[in-house]
Amino acid sequence: VQLQASGGGLVQAGGSLRLSCAGSDHPFSSYALGWFRQAPGKEREFVAGISWAGLSTYYADSVKGRFAVSRDNAKNTAYLRMNNLKPDDTAVYYCAADPSREGSPDPDEYDYWGQGTLVTVSS
Repeated sequence: VQLQASGGGLVQAGGSLRLSCAGSDHPFSSYALGWFRQAPGKEREFVAGISWAGLSTYYADSVKGRFAVSRDNAKNTAYLRMNNLKPDDTAVYYCAADPSREGSPDPDEYDYWGQGTLVTVSS
């Protein structure tokens, strides 16, 4: 599956953004999807994940209560809604597909990665 993330941009602290992850046709709905981010000089870290049918979601502690992950398999698209953004959220955000269908916070479990989209949060 090929993935393409979009929706990044510059936003002030406290603002919101919605990222999208568009997948190629079949078998998009067969994969769990994850969102990861990488800030300058830091390692890539898990942000949020959603199972193949959207019934299970999970988040990094740093974004719980602020971010929401969802998916629309009919549109081959996943979303990451980010509210109350903080300067520490500044990073390149990536979406990835995990054939295990339930997903994992471990980036090594993901076989397919989209290009990143840059999110910059100003203070």
